[in-house]
Amino acid sequence: MTPHHPPAQRTCAMLAFTLVLPLHALAQDPAPNWPNKTLRVVVPFTPGSATDAVARIVTERLGTQLGHTIVVENRPGAGGTIGVAVVAKANPDGYTLLVHSSSYTVTPTTYSNTPYDTLRDFSGITPLANLPNVLVIAPSKGVRSVKDLIAGARAKPGSLSYASAGAGSATQLNAERFRLGAGLEGTHVPFKGTPEALTDIITGRIDIYFCPVISVLQFIKDSRLLGLAVGSTKRSSALPDLPTTLEAGVPNSDYNFWVGMVVPAKTPAGVISKLHQNTIKTLQTPDITERKAKLGAEQMQMTPRDFDAYIKNEIGINAALVKAAKINVN
Repeated sequence: MTPHHPPAQRTCAMLAFTLVLPLHALAQDPAPNWPNKTLRVVVPFTPGSATDAVARIVTERLGTQLGHTIVVENRPGAGGTIGVAVVAKANPDGYTLLVHSSSYTVTPTTYSNTPYDTLRDFSGITPLANLPNVLVIAPSKGVRSVKDLIAGARAKPGSLSYASAGAGSATQLNAERFRLGAGLEGTHVPFKGTPEALTDIITGRIDIYFCPVISVLQFIKDSRLLGLAVGSTKRSSALPDLPTTLEAGVPNSDYNFWVGMVVPAKTPAGVISKLHQNTIKTLQTPDITERKAKLGAEQMQMTPRDFDAYIKNEIGINAALVKAAKINVN
């Protein structure tokens, strides 16, 4: 027999249930009062760079996800350390974020006097993308393969010039991995950023550049530049016919260039959790995935804890590379 409840008792039970719902929803929000105003994302590279492009694609949608505008602010210079210092000094309230590239794990070795500590002063949110670098050269150079490039460079020792988006940048490290693996001598020519480097590569003033796919894809499609190989461990989905430098016969030449988001270390755990959750949702949105894929950006996501551990490990790996390549930016 179904138990009978008086009307008043049923009303009280229904009222209690409806009151529990908003409290339950509130409990699921790790930072219920954040955000309540515009957020700022600092990108320590020039507008038009690969890091900048990924930052703008992701944060535009992330702002919609969070219900507040996210403004991108470019602070280039000194291998990205100028922009990083801005975020290190910011109020750790979750309103100032840093979107950086994998060169973030290089500067602890190449810049000894930064006003911040990479491991101590920042907390990871997640990588936003993996961006394979493409070894590009002007068609006018007459080089059609990695084999041709290496043969020409060995025939004239020291004649090879290679560009980067700045001393100690991820683009230089990829070039140095390739140079050391191929046993070549050459001259490194640092630029302020990728757009500036590409200008001299297209005109042929500089020989080669390991450029992020996202920044050079259209130039390759328009035949203004020739792609010889990709510098990453795996082939690029945007340029599937290009071999990796490993496949082209250059050992220990792979370098994975990523873009990721971090915040000041003292940012509340609830804000970090909420920012991570919403960033992952943004990255998994079909149109964002499609937009990144068209630019050659591969999916790459981690938990904040895993990203912190990944950064720590990469700092050690890159320290060894900086020493082997004798990179000095000071």
